[in-house]
Amino acid sequence: MTPAPTRVTPPKPLRHAMAALSLLAASTVPAAFAQQVSPQTPGHMLAMEPLAQAFSLADAASAHAIWYSSTDGMAADPAKAGQLVTSGAVFLPKGTAPAGGWPVVAWAHGTVGIGDNCAPSRNPRSERDAEYLNSWLKEGYAIVATDYQGLGTPGPHAYLNSRAAAHSTLDSLRAALSNKALQLSEKIVIVGQSQGAAAAFATAGFASAYAPELKILGTVATGTPHSGKLTKDGKIQYRASRAEQERVDTSIAYILYIAAVANQSDPSLPAQSVLSDKGLAAMKAAETTCVQPMFDVVKNEQLSWTNTFKTDFMSYYAKPFNQGKFPTLKLAAPVFLGIGGADVDAPTQFQQDLVEQSCEAGSIVEAHTYPGLDHSQTVNRSFQDSRLFARKLIQGEAVKGNCRAHATASR
Repeated sequence: MTPAPTRVTPPKPLRHAMAALSLLAASTVPAAFAQQVSPQTPGHMLAMEPLAQAFSLADAASAHAIWYSSTDGMAADPAKAGQLVTSGAVFLPKGTAPAGGWPVVAWAHGTVGIGDNCAPSRNPRSERDAEYLNSWLKEGYAIVATDYQGLGTPGPHAYLNSRAAAHSTLDSLRAALSNKALQLSEKIVIVGQSQGAAAAFATAGFASAYAPELKILGTVATGTPHSGKLTKDGKIQYRASRAEQERVDTSIAYILYIAAVANQSDPSLPAQSVLSDKGLAAMKAAETTCVQPMFDVVKNEQLSWTNTFKTDFMSYYAKPFNQGKFPTLKLAAPVFLGIGGADVDAPTQFQQDLVEQSCEAGSIVEAHTYPGLDHSQTVNRSFQDSRLFARKLIQGEAVKGNCRAHATASR
């Protein structure tokens, strides 16, 4: 039996702010509310409202917009980080929850943009993501889907910041699990694509220290961004050839999002020092333009690496790139890595380097490479494999991984 949409009763200091929510339409982000509350502990469910039908999923029995407290992942000193309000959504599958509750997929979404208007809980899911998430629902998983820090709530979106993504994901789980009406199991699989794949991998790495009470059984990641093996002088071999530098490249949109966030949050990284006039204009558009229209901006403006950047952007943005690094490559639970054989957004070789390095670190890795498939196509093609991986985790079966086979194939 799925729960009726309910409002969560907050502790007394928050009740005055919560009254404002009764005046708001379902799934509208309560910005005034988010600015008023001062949550003291992470993972506290501040509000749960019905999600607008247009933003739900076809195979969900019910869908809920949520707002919860989460630790600031962008704080200079993590030990002194305060609490923020973060938003997200919960989707429940159709049917009757099994004994112990619905197993949970913690969904970490891919790049959507950095403007509040791009937050996934405020928009219909893309066709690709809707198909993928519906597949998990049909498998009998509830989905807890964070929007991430600063996406749909006050403050800059912590784009590709590993700690912030992990906090947002883990605290969304804490909040959802605290609501017994949702009938969620403690069995959790973290699932992510692209930006979300990096978030999922990072979340698995941060979980034991940040949220040790959560039972993270494993991780599924597709199209995982990774720096790959560095050159002898310590540089990342990304778009290194002259031809790659001079062609129009939609992946520039991702760098413009990094530049826009850094420009908003870090005075030491003014965008005009690295971006051309053409690049600065595009970065301004990136502040509020969601990802698919942003790809169009890149194509319409004919942006290439040579006409967008005045200097080496990798070196200039070393600080935000470092904030995107994984806390460890040795994960406590098994990880499934789905890799497109024709992925140019998160280059195939870089992802295969992640497999090799994670195996060397001692992680249990089940890696699958899908020949000829790009960054996006891999998501749904991989499901027939990742669902079996997840099913083993939920049923308590051992996952042995395929590190040895992958190492042999890469030689």
